[in-house]
Amino acid sequence: MPVLSSSKPYRIGRSRTGLGLFATKPIKKGAKIVRYFGPLLDSKNKKHDAIENKYLFELNGRWTVDGSVRKNIARYINHACKPNAESDVNARKRKVVIRAIKHIEPGEEINYDYGTDYFKAYLKPIGCKCDSCEKKRKKKRAEARAEKLRLKAKAEKKAERKAEKQAKARDKLKGKSLSAKAANGKFINGHAAANPAGKAAAAKSRTPEFKTVATANARSRKVRASASA
Repeated sequence: MPVLSSSKPYRIGRSRTGLGLFATKPIKKGAKIVRYFGPLLDSKNKKHDAIENKYLFELNGRWTVDGSVRKNIARYINHACKPNAESDVNARKRKVVIRAIKHIEPGEEINYDYGTDYFKAYLKPIGCKCDSCEKKRKKKRAEARAEKLRLKAKAEKKAERKAEKQAKARDKLKGKSLSAKAANGKFINGHAAANPAGKAAAAKSRTPEFKTVATANARSRKVRASASA
């Protein structure tokens, strides 16, 4: 890791994505922070055109800065979708400077937008870890948890309503069963009903015809008893 002068308004420190560049002093909006530098690569040179690394900074269709050298402090500046700095490219002078686009407080990480091509090639496959994207992911996770809880509560409420409905149906069926038994004469006022056949026999014994026959039979028994005496 390169040694930095104490007069510089930044330091290299541990970031969410590895190493990053952090402000050590207040940096005003529009102020130059650091130059992005390294060997110039000519796209017309086959050897240069074959070089591949994630620190290549394209100036125009021909010239590219190879910022992979360790003395290039700007290589430690991470990407952000909502940055506090930007790259100021001067293609004619073949020079790149990182400037603040917001007031940066001591302790804040310095970052700039790497551009669409870099994002698609290096960041999108693994997921951008800048503060803005992290907040979006946290929000989505919170919304997903809330939706899961909502669906769970809805399912529990539906199950409760179903259980109540089934309980009411059982109570209704039980009431119908008791009514049917009472109608069949098995239960009246909590007591067993009299035998219908017994009732009919008793009613018959009280009819006039039955009484006449009974009286005649009694008299016949008395006459037979007298004759025997």
